[in-house]
This record gives sequence, C-alpha cells and structure tokens, in this order.
Amino acid sequence: MFVDNRPINAFSPLSVGKSGFSDKELLNLYKQLLLPRVIENKMLSALRGGKISKWFSGFGQETLSVCAAAAMHPDEYICTMHRNLGVFTTRKVPLNRLFAQFMGKAEGYTKGRDRSFHFGAPEHNLVGMISHLGPQLGVADGLALNHKLREDKKAVLAFTGDGATSEGDFHEAMNVAAVWDLPVLFVVENNYWGLSTPYYEQYKCKQFIDKAVGYGMEAVQLDGNNPTELKQKLSDIADYVRTTGKPLLAECVTFRMRGHEEASGTAYYPEGLGETWSKRDGVEALKELLLREGIAGLEELAAMEESYAKKVKTALDEALAYDEIIPDPEVEMRDVYTSNIELKEESPGEKIEMRMIDAIKDALDVALDSYPELVLMGQDIADYGGVFKATEGLAEKFGKERVRNTPLCESAILGTSLGFGIAGGRSMVEMQFADFVSCGMTQIANNLAKIHYRWGAEPKVVVRMPTGAGVGAGPFHSQSLEAWFTKIPGLKVYFPSNAYDAKGLLLRAIADNNPVLFFEHKYLYRTVKSQVPSGFYTVDEGKASIAIEGDALTIITYGLGVHWAMEVADSVDASIEVLDLRTLVPMDWDSIYASVNKCNKAIVLQEDTISYGVASEIVSKIQENCFFNLDAPVMKVGSLDTPVPFAKNLENQFLPKERLKLAVEKLLQL
Repeated sequence: MFVDNRPINAFSPLSVGKSGFSDKELLNLYKQLLLPRVIENKMLSALRGGKISKWFSGFGQETLSVCAAAAMHPDEYICTMHRNLGVFTTRKVPLNRLFAQFMGKAEGYTKGRDRSFHFGAPEHNLVGMISHLGPQLGVADGLALNHKLREDKKAVLAFTGDGATSEGDFHEAMNVAAVWDLPVLFVVENNYWGLSTPYYEQYKCKQFIDKAVGYGMEAVQLDGNNPTELKQKLSDIADYVRTTGKPLLAECVTFRMRGHEEASGTAYYPEGLGETWSKRDGVEALKELLLREGIAGLEELAAMEESYAKKVKTALDEALAYDEIIPDPEVEMRDVYTSNIELKEESPGEKIEMRMIDAIKDALDVALDSYPELVLMGQDIADYGGVFKATEGLAEKFGKERVRNTPLCESAILGTSLGFGIAGGRSMVEMQFADFVSCGMTQIANNLAKIHYRWGAEPKVVVRMPTGAGVGAGPFHSQSLEAWFTKIPGLKVYFPSNAYDAKGLLLRAIADNNPVLFFEHKYLYRTVKSQVPSGFYTVDEGKASIAIEGDALTIITYGLGVHWAMEVADSVDASIEVLDLRTLVPMDWDSIYASVNKCNKAIVLQEDTISYGVASEIVSKIQENCFFNLDAPVMKVGSLDTPVPFAKNLENQFLPKERLKLAVEKLLQL
C-alpha cells in the first residue's frame, strides 16, 4: 500500500491563490507553464510516430521546472535533469534546435552525439546532466565557487531527483557546498519514484529536509505543484542564496504522471494514484484561477494553446527537415579535444638544480602567478602543503581561496573542478595518491572526458596523480593506473621522468583547456635532479625525447622506467637507445617508429602490470608499422599480474627491473 508520510500532504486539494501577483504576471506564468505542456503532448505523438527515439516526460512536473527557472536570473547557471523541459522553454531555448537534439540531428546541441536532455547550452547558462545523475551536483558546486571568488552575488540552481539522492555524489556535493559556503540552491524533485522504486525503498527519513541538518544547511519543503506559491517562495529562496552566499536544500513534492521514460510505463503505480495526482495538476489549477478571477476567458486560453501548438509544429517540422548526419571520422576525432590553449609568454630564466618535487612546486607557483583564474584543490594541500609537500608555502603566498583544502571526497571535487572550468576558471586537483582516483572515476571518465565532444564545454582541469611503487607502500598507494585513462577518449595523459620535464609539462597541462591526468612517480620526487629554468616555460606534448642514443636496441618507456632503462643500458656492452615517451596521450608515434627502424630491435617497458597496459598498444603498433625492419620479435616487460605487495623483497620481485636486464641480454643475442 502506498502511504504518504510526509508533512506536506500530497493528496490534499491544490489551492492556488493570486496574492502578490498582478493579472499580467499570472497570465505570463500560465504561458510559461502551457508551452512545455503543449510540447509534452507533441513529443509523445512524435515518439509513437517514430520521429524521436526516446522521451523522458515531465508531464505533471512542469510547474516545478518553470517556477524554479523563473526564480533565477538569466545569467545564473542551472544544472538540469530528465524532466526539466520547462527550464529550457523558460530560458527560451530555440525549439527547432531543441527538437533537433531529440532527433539526433547535427543542428542539435550535441550534433547527434548524445540524446534527449543530456546536453548543455552555454548561451543560456544551462549545464546538462549525464546518465549517472549525481555527479552534476558537484559541477554545480564548481559553478558556484566561481561566483563566490568573483564576489558577484549570483546563485546556481541544481536539480536532482529523489532517487539520485541515494548516490554518494549527493552527499559529497552537499557537504562541499556547506563547508565552502557555496551559493547553490539544491532542488530535490521528490516525485515518489526512482524509475519503479518507491520512495520508501530509497530512504527512511520522513522528509528530505531532514538530510540538510547534518550538513549545517538551511532547508525548506515546498509544494512543487502550486505555481503561485512555488514561484514566490523559490524567488525568495534564490535571493537568500545570492545575498548570504550559502547553499540551501529545497525539497519540492511533485509527481510524474507518466513513466520514467515513455517505454517503461506506470504499471507499478498503485491503482488510483495517477487519478489522485491529476487533480493536483499545476497547469490546470492556474488555468482555473485565470478563469475564476476573470483574468482570461476560455476562448482566449484556447487561442493561446492553439498558437503554441502551431509554433511547436512549425519548429518540429523544421527539425524533421534537417538532413540526417553524414558520418565523418575526421570531424568526430577532431571534436574529442578542444584545440584551445592559454599559453603565457615564455620567460625561462637562470637554470637551477631541482628535485622533481621542487620543480612541480615551482611550476604551481609560476602557474598561480601567471593565471589569476587558477585554483588548486586537494586534501591537506593548504597549510600542510600536501602529503608530499608539493604545495608547501603556496597557501601563505596566494591565499586559501586559491589553494583550497578539500573535504575527503574525490568525486565532488573533480565535479567542482569541471564546473569551475565551465564558468571560466582553471583548476588543478591533487589526488593524495593516484590510487584514490577510483573514487572519482565517473567524473573523470564520463564528465570531464566527454563533455567537449558532447556539447563543446572546456574543462580546463589538471589532475595530479602521485603514482608508482618502489617505496614499500603496498597495494593501495603504489598502483600504476595510467592505462585506465589512456583508453578514454577526451583525456590527455602526461608522465614525466625528470624535474625539467615535470615543470615544463605541468605548465603546459595547466594552460590546456582539455582535462589532463598528470602522473608523477613518487620514487622520483626526491631521487632525481635536473637543471630547471626559473620562470615560465613549457615542454610540448606528444614529443618523446631520447634519454640515451644508441643503435643496437631501443627501450621505449616512461616515468621510473626511463631510469631503469638507462641503468641497464650502462651495464651492458652494447649501444642501447632509451626513448622517454613523456606523454602517453598524445603519443609520439613518429619517434617510436624512427627509433625502432634505426635499432631494428625493441623492448617496451612499463611499471604497470604486464597484461593489458600501455606497452601492449605500443607493441601492436610497432608490429603493424615496423614489421619489415625488425630483426627480432618486439618484447614487452612489466610487473607481475598481482596487486602491488608491501614487503620489500616481494615488491622487488613484483617490479620488472631485473626482468628488463634479462630481456635486454636475450634480445641482443637474437
């Protein structure tokens, strides 16, 4: 049996009054509500006619979307969900382009690369969802952080459904917004159901506003179907968020009359539930108020609906007339990454001998000075300077607003960095250890990596990744995870082996408008030194360097592997070449092929476990492109296919250093 146990009785009659509104304002509000209702009916018809492939209906929830959007200023960001058609229409998104999006046409917001409401519209300050739902709340935090640092007294609106609040991203984003005092209005569309799962199987508390108490956040519960009351209260709430600069949670009780998406239906609804809620339809309730108060007559309202129907039909016909997309691999590949980069004028100064950790710290110092929009985020990076001291002293020099300690929540902070970039900022996020990035994989793999390809946004995020074994740190602080990210289109992956490259590549990464995963081997932090110029300089991506020149055999590697290879090269009586890749995405294939074709024998070395890593791809490409110049099979050397062990003798056995020397000796004999 379905029981409503919340303070707002969703089964009570809907009482809509005109207090505080002029007749003109009420009529305009009705127009704003009517348009998405007319579109809803047309899209259902288009779905049945095969003109669109998917439809997430907001029928019954138009009031919430429209009133929430109307409460925000046009230059304030809104993070939308499946059922927020009313947000897009209130923001006056062109209907022909909106419908083209639903049809997968090139004129849509994602050029056919994503469907339905999975898009953003920068010109309307709309940031769209991804299917994982929760991560957009962290993005809202980043948009709000930009407002906070600019002191511009603006708010951000972020929608989420009641089901999505079960995700950890909801908790993380709420906590970050509260701890950092970010001006975010979190609106929970409490419509009773997460697809077919009723609310009492999603949470135990009686009301969502109870959840806000634990974050030290203000909260309010609203009737999400009462148009006049909702618009007034949300406008007041938005003003509160703007003026105080603090977040607020608004639970809006509403109901969706149709399925989660049209194909799923509503057979799981208890009998009579839909009929009960149809009596609380905000669109019809406002229409009745207009008629009752003599603000408009039946003929006028019918003419208005007919006018909207014609407008919607015209826009739909325009979208239908657009040509189908002609696939072009070059276009698709080109749009995975933005070509935009904000390089400052290079001014390298006197060279100073530095350890890698010092070069990284110097790069961050120079970057903070060069890019006023840059913010550093990470656990313990402010006063403490980070666990490896890469940010030591930077908070004192540049302030804690720009060198920010974060709560222990990787996903929300990565989402924050994305939102901050969309709003015009630039960020560096430090993973305390690369291993911990698994807690933020959705943000990296599905949000940061895909967002430019989907709708042209530019993240401008660098994720620093202290990585690697050899320091006796065991299986959760020593993994080599770079191959996870080289597989994901839209990400760049850098992996320097020395202090000079570390500083130059890090400055190059910070200047890039794409997301960059920047791997730093912990063992190298304080064991290698280079002559490093002061000031601003960069090292080009996709340009390998020859660490040792030779012609008998080439070892292709990166990171700590470069030093192992050089040590082995010095220990054998042969001319060994060592090629330092420096960046893995983009990869310098030309230098790889040139080295192999010169030496005719090759070993590809990685610290990562031997199977399914970066080395496998390099070996495959060498076989394809250099086969006739090879004098022996290409060999692959890596660590054992086990987790990284803690005990030193086990770790030494795990790592490939000794196996590399055996492989070199074997290959030289062939």
